[in-house]
Amino acid sequence: MAENIFVLLLAALPLMGSPGPATLSSAAAGSAYGVARSIPYVVGIWLGTATVLTIIATGLTGILFTVPGLMPVLTVAAAGYILYLAYRIATAPVLSEGEENGSSPAFAGGYLLAIANPKAYAALGAVLSSVIVIDNAPIQDAAVKLIVLSTVIVVVNATWLVLGAGLSRMLRHPTAGRAANILFALLLVGSVAMAFLR
Repeated sequence: MAENIFVLLLAALPLMGSPGPATLSSAAAGSAYGVARSIPYVVGIWLGTATVLTIIATGLTGILFTVPGLMPVLTVAAAGYILYLAYRIATAPVLSEGEENGSSPAFAGGYLLAIANPKAYAALGAVLSSVIVIDNAPIQDAAVKLIVLSTVIVVVNATWLVLGAGLSRMLRHPTAGRAANILFALLLVGSVAMAFLR
């Protein structure tokens, strides 16, 4: 079983850790607002992505996709939120020591982004179906996968959050900090565009 979990991790890390709406927005929030103020938003991403994982693992995805118009509405809502977040990050003042930049992104925004993130459904669906951890025991297999992949969700987004915050510490200069905020905002907009082009 340990070998199969290792294979599951090898499949999960590149797919779940690569740049996408959730990971980039975690980094952008960390860069613009710092780690502590971004935690509610990132917890929303964690729980929203875990919700997607549970929906896929239990087979509820098929039901969601049969509700007329539900997924497009969720996708448009998440895209709208990420565009709003990109604007807020691009226009946020550069962090200085001990300074706060307005209101930080909230739990609800992170949760909405995660449950409507097309990359999450594709990546998690691919990972869940690619590796069998426990043979001939589908319920135990799904439970182990849920635990392992939920841990990966936390580690990946926490890493992106800390990397974003670390970048902001290096970019305390107003011009460099502004450039970093705008770059993160453009990457977020690009991730939304890629989701609609797929």
